[in-house]
Amino acid sequence: MIQVKVLDARLGVEFPLPRYETTDSAGLDLRACLDEPVILPRSGLGHKHGLVLGNLVGLIDADYQGPLMVSCWNRAKAAYTIQPGDRIAQLVFLPIVRAQFQLVDEFEETERGAGGFGHSGKN
Repeated sequence: MIQVKVLDARLGVEFPLPRYETTDSAGLDLRACLDEPVILPRSGLGHKHGLVLGNLVGLIDADYQGPLMVSCWNRAKAAYTIQPGDRIAQLVFLPIVRAQFQLVDEFEETERGAGGFGHSGKN
């Protein structure tokens, strides 16, 4: 279990702490911790309303200490208002593997070689 420190006093008081909504949920639901509703000119949440995350997937570095922010984009024609406390995104903790690069003079030859897109033989 990962222990996460929270500095925003509104969490747990004005807004629920992020939580897993079901027993088998992979991601913690993140809520819109806003003082006022946000009106998006052409909106919708996910499939129903057309609202998508601005960069699809966000990465939070371990040493980042600022507020979590979610960029949204409205693909729909109708306006949509995100209300304070609405669940708008999910947070998943994944293990991070850091790589170290080693310069070599050559690679061992493989059957595939340098074949790119479509060269694995699978559809």
